[in-house]
Amino acid sequence: MITRKRLTTGVGIALATLAAGLGTAIPAAADEAPAAPSPKVELVLDVSGSMRTRDIDGQSRMAAAKQAFNDVLDAVPEQVQLGIRTLGADYPGEDRKVGCKDTRQLYPVGPLDRTEAKTAVATLAPTGFTPIGPALLGAADDLEGGEGSRRIVLITDGEDTCGPLDPCEVAREIAARGTHLVVDTLGLVPNAKIRQQLTCIAEATGGTYTAVQHKEELSGRVKQLVDRAAEPVVTPVATEGAKSCSGAPELKPGLFTDRAEIGQHRWYRVDVLPGQELRASASVAADRAVDDDYGVLLRAVTVHGREIVRGSEAGTGRTDVISSGLRYPKPEVEDGDDGDGKPAAETVCLQLAHSFSAPASVKRSPGLPVELTVDLVDGPDTASDVAAFGLGRGWWLLGVLVLTGLVAGLLTGWISRWRVAVWRTN
Repeated sequence: MITRKRLTTGVGIALATLAAGLGTAIPAAADEAPAAPSPKVELVLDVSGSMRTRDIDGQSRMAAAKQAFNDVLDAVPEQVQLGIRTLGADYPGEDRKVGCKDTRQLYPVGPLDRTEAKTAVATLAPTGFTPIGPALLGAADDLEGGEGSRRIVLITDGEDTCGPLDPCEVAREIAARGTHLVVDTLGLVPNAKIRQQLTCIAEATGGTYTAVQHKEELSGRVKQLVDRAAEPVVTPVATEGAKSCSGAPELKPGLFTDRAEIGQHRWYRVDVLPGQELRASASVAADRAVDDDYGVLLRAVTVHGREIVRGSEAGTGRTDVISSGLRYPKPEVEDGDDGDGKPAAETVCLQLAHSFSAPASVKRSPGLPVELTVDLVDGPDTASDVAAFGLGRGWWLLGVLVLTGLVAGLLTGWISRWRVAVWRTN
C-alpha cells in the first residue's frame, strides 16, 4: 500500500513537471520572431557572339565575366537565394526567329551550391543573338513567389538585337505587375545607345545602370548589388532641392532622390541638436553622355552662409556614379535652450553641386539622378573628436604646422646671427 502511494505520488510529480515544462515551452516558442523571408537574386549574363571581343584587361569579355562570377559566387550571403540565366548561349545559327528565343535558366534560384554554379558558368561560350527582352521576362518568372526582395542583375555588352520586343517596355511591364522586382544593369561597352537602353531598363524598375570596363569593377559592382538584396529594403523618398537655403526642404534621416541639371546647385536643410552628429552623403549619376573630368561637392553651411565642413570627390570618366560625404558633430551645450526645456537645434544647410559637363547636343532636362542620404547619430564622447569651430581637426594640424615653422624660423635666424657675431669678434 505504501509502495502504491509512493508510485502514485511519483507519477503525479512527473506529470506536473512535464505539464510545467510544456507550459513554459509553448510561450517561448510563440515568442520567437518569424524568420525573415529570403531575398532572391538572378544574374542574367549575355553570352552572345560579341562577348568574344578582347577589350577587358587584355581578356575577352566572356573570360572577364566568368572570373567576376567566380568572385561573386564565393561571396554570396548565406540567406540569399541565387540563380543564373543566360541569353544567346545555345543557338549558333543565323535564324533570327530561333536565336531571339535563346534564353534559359543555367542555375535555378535557390540555396547556392557554389561548386555546381561555378561549373555551370565554366561551360559557357559566346554563341548567338542578344535577346534581352525575353531574358528579362524569363528571369521575372524565375523569381516568382515568396515575400522577400527580388533583384535581377543584367550583364551585357550590347543592346537588344531581337526587336520589336523592346526591353525597356518589358521592364515597364515587369514594374506594372507590382511585384517590387528591381532590375540593375551593367554595360561592358561605353556606347551611347547601349547606355540609353540599359538606363531605361533600370529606371523603369527603380534599379541602377553602371558602365564597367575592368574585371575588378564588374565583380565589385555585382557583389554590391547581391549584398544590397540581402539588406533591409529602404524606399527612397523623392524630394526637390531649392535654389537657396532659405527655400530648401527640411530633411529627416533617410534616403532621398532628386534631379540636378548641369550647372545647377541644390539646397536642403537639416536640423541638428546639440550632442548629435550629422552624416550626409550624395551621389550623382551620369545617365547620359558627359565629358570626362568631373566632380561632386557637398557642403554644410550655416543659415548665415558660413561654411561648416565640406566633402568633395573627382572623377575622370571611368565611372558613371560619383559620391561624396561629410560629418558634422555638434557638441553638447550646458546652457542654451528654446525656453521649453529642450535644447535648441541648429539648422544646417546642405549644398550639393557637381561639375558634370556635356556636349550641346545632350539633353539637359530632366537633370542628372541624385541620391542623398541623411543620418543623425549620437555625437562623439570626447571633445577632441568634435569639429572645432565647425572646421574639422585638419585646421588644428595646420595651426600646429604654422607654429612649428614660425619657431623653427626664429631659432634658425637667432643661431645665424649668433654665428655671424662670433665670427666678427674672432
